Amino acid sequence: MTAPRIDIDTIRRLPKAVLHDHLDGGLRPATLVELAETVGHTLPTTDPDALAAWYYEAANSGDLVRYIATFGHTLAVMQTREGLLRTAEEYVLDLAGDGVVYGEVRYAPELMVNGGLTLPEVVETVQEGLAAGMAKAGAAGTPVRVGTLLCGMRMFDRTREIADLAVAFRDAGVVGFDIAGAEDGFPPADHLAAFEHLRGESVPFTIHAGEAHGLPSIHQALQVCGAQRIGHGVRITEDIVDGKLGRLAGWVRDRRIALEMCPTSNLQTGAATSIAEHPITALRDLGFRVTLNTDNRLVSGTTMTREMALLVEEAGWTVEDLRTVTVNAVKSAFIPFDERRALIEDVVLPGYAL
Repeated sequence: MTAPRIDIDTIRRLPKAVLHDHLDGGLRPATLVELAETVGHTLPTTDPDALAAWYYEAANSGDLVRYIATFGHTLAVMQTREGLLRTAEEYVLDLAGDGVVYGEVRYAPELMVNGGLTLPEVVETVQEGLAAGMAKAGAAGTPVRVGTLLCGMRMFDRTREIADLAVAFRDAGVVGFDIAGAEDGFPPADHLAAFEHLRGESVPFTIHAGEAHGLPSIHQALQVCGAQRIGHGVRITEDIVDGKLGRLAGWVRDRRIALEMCPTSNLQTGAATSIAEHPITALRDLGFRVTLNTDNRLVSGTTMTREMALLVEEAGWTVEDLRTVTVNAVKSAFIPFDERRALIEDVVLPGYAL
C-alpha cells in the first residue's frame, strides 16, 4: 500500500526549519517596489505581480551568474536603515506565515554599505529588524526563532573582516558564517584565513560548495576549510556510483554533515534537471543528512510549503520524509544542543503527529 498523499493545507501547517535562505533574495515584491521608489532605483516593472514574474523568469535561465545578477535590484533598496529594518522584519513574518519555526537567514554586510552605513551598523540594523519580526510573530501566536549567518563574498577580499563581525556579534543573534557568490573560479581555500579565525573562536560556518563547481569545492570546504555544513552540495552524487559511496561521499554521510539542499533553486541554476530526479531523494535514501531549503524566495518564486509540496507531488515524498528533513535541519542548526533538542521534542515532532 502507498501512503496517502498530503494535501497542501496540511503541508502549510507542518512545522518547518530552513537553514539556507538569503535575506536579499526574499523581499516581498510590493516592498521592493515601494522601497525602490523611495531611493530612486529603477525596476524592470513597478507592478508587484509582474515584478515577481520577472524574477521567476530571469531565475529560470539555467545560468548561476545570471541568477545572481537578479540581486542587483533587491540590494539597491537595502542600503539604508529604513530598508534593512523593513526587509528584516518582513522576512521573519513571512517565515512565520509559512509555518517555519526555526530559520537561519544569511546575507553579505559588505554589499549593504553603499548608503553610508558601516558594517557593524548593517548588522545591528538587521538584528533589530529580525527581533521586531520575531516579537510580532510571537504575539500573533506563530513564534519563530531566526539566527543570522554573515556571508563573505568569495570573489572579494573582505571575508576575514566579515569573520571578525561574526565573532563580534555571536552573542547578539549571529549564529555563524558563510561564503557566497559565484562558485566556479573562486575556491573556498582562497579564504582560509577567515575560516582559521572562526575555528579559533569556535564560531561555526557553512560553505556554498558542490553547485556550480563539483567535488573539489566540496573537498576543499570540508577537508581544507573545516566547514560544518555544505550549502547545496548536490554534486556530491559525482562520488557515488551504483549506490556505492566514494571516500568523500562517505565522509559526508558518515559524519552527518548536513547538506543544505534547495531543489527549485538548483533547477533554475542548472544544478539539477527536475524535482523528481533531484539528488535530495536519492541522498535521503542513502542515509545522508539532507535538509530542505528555499535559497531565495523571491528569486525562485518559492516557499518552504511549496518546496515540500513539490517533493510530495513529483518525488513521492511522505509526511515522514518531510519530518525527517525538518528534524535534520534542527539537528544541524548553529544553536546550542539543548535548544535544538527542545525544538525537536516540543515543537517539531508534536507538529508531525497528524
